[in-house]
Amino acid sequence: MERRIVLWAVIGALFLIAVFFAFKLGSSGTGASISELNAKIDTTGWTENEIMNYEMHGTIPSRVGKASTSAGSSGGMVGGC
Repeated sequence: MERRIVLWAVIGALFLIAVFFAFKLGSSGTGASISELNAKIDTTGWTENEIMNYEMHGTIPSRVGKASTSAGSSGGMVGGC
């Protein structure tokens, strides 16, 4: 009986920790919407296929270069997927 109480106490504590971190990570975002993030990348001169790949998969054409994007070191993927 005592083991069962300890087991439920541990499960409850882990659940509370998970909920705490979920709210903490959720509230620490940039506050920018997806359309605001997409507005930072200039897609003039891109083909329709490149724009579609960016919108659907988050890939940025390699010819664009990393200097003009906010992709950082994520390999050209938006969000680092």
